[in-house]
Amino acid sequence: MAFLEVTDLAKSYGARDVLSGVNFTMEEGEFVSIVGASASGKTTFLKIVSGLVPATRGQVTMGGAAVTDFSPQAAIVFQNYSLLPWLSALENVRLAVEAAFPQYSRTQQNEQSEKYLKMVGLGGAISKKPSQLSGGMRQRVAIARAFAVEPRVMFLDEPFGALDALTRATLQQELARMCSQAARPVTALMITNNVDEAILLSDRILALGRGPAASLSPAVPVNLAKPRAADLLMHDDQAIRIRNRLAEFLTAGAESRKSLSRAAASALSKTVPLEA
Repeated sequence: MAFLEVTDLAKSYGARDVLSGVNFTMEEGEFVSIVGASASGKTTFLKIVSGLVPATRGQVTMGGAAVTDFSPQAAIVFQNYSLLPWLSALENVRLAVEAAFPQYSRTQQNEQSEKYLKMVGLGGAISKKPSQLSGGMRQRVAIARAFAVEPRVMFLDEPFGALDALTRATLQQELARMCSQAARPVTALMITNNVDEAILLSDRILALGRGPAASLSPAVPVNLAKPRAADLLMHDDQAIRIRNRLAEFLTAGAESRKSLSRAAASALSKTVPLEA
C-alpha cells in the first residue's frame, strides 16, 4: 500500500468544478512535485491532501488512515512565510516545536529550534524578528520551522515563488540537503509553476491541467543522481525530455479547452431563435 493515496478526488465550489477524478499515490520518502499554471487548482489539491480543506468527493489516506484533518506528523511551508511578526525567529520555530513535542522542556524546545535555524544558516539571527529579516531569511525560518517538528510528510506550497532567483536557488539546495539528511525519510509533496525547480528536486513530477475540472497527468520519473545542479540540468538530455513531456500535457490541455470554446461559440452562432 502506498504511503499517501488519493482516490477519485473532486472539488467543487458551487457550480464551479476545480478538480475532477484525480488519482495519485506516493511512497514513503519520495519527493513528488505537481506542476501547472497559476489558478489550475494546485493549491486546492495540496490543501485537500494535507487535510486543510475537505474534498467534495473521493478519499485521501496517509499511512492507511483516512485524512480528515491536518496531521500532527505533517508540516507545511507556504509561499508567504506565515511568521508571527511580534516573535523572534527562534520563538516562531519554538512554538511549532512545542506543539509537536509537548513533553519537551523549554530548554529542549529552544535547543531543537536553534539546531534547525543553524541548519539553514540563521544561527546569528535567532533573536531577530521577521521585519528585521530579508524575504529569503524569512523563508529560511519557515523551512527550519517545518523541519524542526521532524515531520513524516512535508507539504510545500510554492515555497520559493516570491523570492529572487539567487535566493531561490540557494534555498532549493538547502531543502534538498535537509530532506536527504533527515534522520528518517521525509515524504515531500511540492506544488510549483516552475518545471526546472521540480526537475531539480523531485523523484517524480505530475502536471495538473488548468481547470475547470482539472486532472493530473501520468507521473514522469526523474532518474537523475542527486544532488543536482540547475545549470547542468539545462543541457541534460533526460531533463529536456521531461520538460517536453510535461509541456505536451499542459499544451494539449490548453488546446483542448480552446477547441471546446471554439466549438461552443460555433454552436451558439448557428442557433436559430424559436418563433414566438
